Amino acid sequence: MWSLLLMALAGLLIGGAYTFFQQKSARWIPISFAVLAIMSLVAAYMFTLQN
Repeated sequence: MWSLLLMALAGLLIGGAYTFFQQKSARWIPISFAVLAIMSLVAAYMFTLQN
């Protein structure tokens, strides 16, 4: 359950990173969104290892 929610959050964060990249905003904003998305995917993977 939590892994599914974290993967959905990662998808939203990747979409946000892409949107901010297209808008030519400050470079640190899309990078931080991408880093948070990667962290969310890693957390989702860690939840699947508990079983």
